[in-house]
Amino acid sequence: MKIFEDKRLLAYEGRRTLLAVAGAAIYALGTNLFIVPSGLYSSGIMGLCQVVRTLLVDYMGLPMGNVDIAGIIYYIINIPIFVIGYRKMGKKFLFKTLVCVTVMSVGMSVIPVTRIVTDTMLSCVIGGILCGAGVGLLLRMGSSGGGMDIVGVILVKWRQDFSVGKVNLMMNLVLYSACLFLFDVETTLYSVINAAVYSVAIDRLHAQNINVEVNVITKISSLELEREIFSELGRGITKWKTVGAYTHEESHILYIMMSKYEVHQLKNIVHKYDPQAFIVVNEGVHVEGNYLKKL
Repeated sequence: MKIFEDKRLLAYEGRRTLLAVAGAAIYALGTNLFIVPSGLYSSGIMGLCQVVRTLLVDYMGLPMGNVDIAGIIYYIINIPIFVIGYRKMGKKFLFKTLVCVTVMSVGMSVIPVTRIVTDTMLSCVIGGILCGAGVGLLLRMGSSGGGMDIVGVILVKWRQDFSVGKVNLMMNLVLYSACLFLFDVETTLYSVINAAVYSVAIDRLHAQNINVEVNVITKISSLELEREIFSELGRGITKWKTVGAYTHEESHILYIMMSKYEVHQLKNIVHKYDPQAFIVVNEGVHVEGNYLKKL
């Protein structure tokens, strides 16, 4: 039974990783077919990398042909972020993020920059939808696109009044202020519109921090089960002993707060140790205090 559960969990994580990689590829396509050909700038650290790319290629004359080196710059910037975030993030999340960032960087370097739409506003909308859908998909699959996503989560763990959205907002204010200074007003405004569409597309595919409370009622007392929840999900557990009113048998209740998208993984872990466990999930609860926000 345990071997069967391990294989099922492996297949589940394999599918999620493949879908996350697909999201990273969609992001690269949206960037190189709509954003870059129109001379626009993405939000976050990727937008900063595109500004650096423009300065190197257009102002300093670095010959790169039809290759967009913004993806390479993005990968280089993410290396110290990964090093800093190694102890702060779960290993599985960090591994998936590393894979997705690699796919995004390679895709942006390999896919030819081709303008297939001449209207700049149309490029803003389509590029924002594609990039936002790609990032939303990989977030939903338990990964991220690196950059400000990881920085935001690290800062959230440092100070509870931070959030990923606030960190991205501050980064974008700095980025588009620089664009306004370095380039023209039209380019900056179109880039802001693209960033807005991008954010809406992400939210449509992935609603961040939909909190759920989970009660796991089990007749086994397994430290291995608890340790796996700690290590794989990074969530705390409140537990207490109970007695069944009908059977008078002793049981245990594990109370866990988590994101909606972690529930399936929790179920796989619990059923690996106790296939008969009773799991109750309540969605949309309000949480205050020392609760870890995730992507």
